[in-house]
Amino acid sequence: MSRRREKLNKMTGGLGLEDVYGATIERIRAQGGDKSRLGMGALMWICHAERPLRPKELCHALAIELGSKDFDAGNIPSIMTLVGCCQGLIIVDKEESTMRLIHFTLREYLFAHPDIFSRPHSAIAEICLTYLNCQQVKTLSVATGGDLGALIDNEPFLAYCSLYWGVHAKKELSDYGMSLALQLFREYDGHISVEFLAEIEWGYPKDGYMGSLCNGLHYASNFGIVEVVTALMRMGCYDLNEGDYWGFTALVSAAWMGHEEVVEILLGREEVSPDKPDNNGWTPLSHAARKGNEGVVKILLGREEVNPDKPDNDGRTPLSYAAHYGKEEVVKILLGREEVNPDKPDNVGRTPLSYAAYYGEEEVVKILLGREEVNPDKPDSEGQTPLMWGASRGRQGVVALLESHKAVTHSAT
Repeated sequence: MSRRREKLNKMTGGLGLEDVYGATIERIRAQGGDKSRLGMGALMWICHAERPLRPKELCHALAIELGSKDFDAGNIPSIMTLVGCCQGLIIVDKEESTMRLIHFTLREYLFAHPDIFSRPHSAIAEICLTYLNCQQVKTLSVATGGDLGALIDNEPFLAYCSLYWGVHAKKELSDYGMSLALQLFREYDGHISVEFLAEIEWGYPKDGYMGSLCNGLHYASNFGIVEVVTALMRMGCYDLNEGDYWGFTALVSAAWMGHEEVVEILLGREEVSPDKPDNNGWTPLSHAARKGNEGVVKILLGREEVNPDKPDNDGRTPLSYAAHYGKEEVVKILLGREEVNPDKPDNVGRTPLSYAAYYGEEEVVKILLGREEVNPDKPDSEGQTPLMWGASRGRQGVVALLESHKAVTHSAT
């Protein structure tokens, strides 16, 4: 029997888990004061965080005084204090160096009793935003530049706040959380959290950029926070067509992430250009197509200004990307438009069928082969046909489909 199971059995003493967990949580609450706050707070964070938290992250999270303009390091509890306050319900996973609940059934119990925590995601968002708005963090954005590695060591809670506050805010956002978000965005230019997002989450290079990478509207649109997007647009302080470092507009960000409601809100403004490309020439439709966001694709195709066959800087169309990534339903939607050329080559002569064959997207290959306009034997600028590309990657299913087509004159063998 595993140590974890032995510990659980000893803890239950033959009682049902529901009774044991319920009684233990009542003991945590009965401690009163900081012990109760820390114990329940630790359980909430471990249960509802977007990823497992390291011990230092959890301790810093529980040290934050909601709404405080300064972070008091003297409030940081020790990990042993937290474990004690939780009455044995949390442990340090030494193999993963993270905090976790004593058993997976505890998580099930906590989710089955949502009244234990009042709006946990809203509470977590408020804590993260309080931290990002505190004076020490604002100073970091000026003093440290792009040295993010050192910051993660010195400010262990900064990365989590920067990357995930918006995820929690999308799930639940209080009026106070909204106020804190707008406060953050008023000083978002050069804020260190933007650099965390840029380098860690979005893959921007840490060198070579100057000034702000994105503004509050870009961020809110990327995470689909409808209330914040609406508030920022109402304030009228942003150019709705402004691009970030990569030329992503707020609409591109929302389309890429599949946030249909935000897309509709943005398109409700006359000044928003629904077909504006980014620095690579990718339009909002191209981004939605490559991610397979069917709802967004349909919304964008409902606008007359959107060219469903618009090529990017490499000559690739939304259909080319949908075929490349195997987004079958999007391929069907795009092929339903007369303006879309199903056999349109890009700048190196590769067609949607060529990409689908190369990446082994058999269902997309079948769909494209069903179109009379598609030449299944069309060579690109290197003389490579779809069959050759499929064979070069060992895509046996694709090879069989192409070789069985009457218009294919070559053989993979």
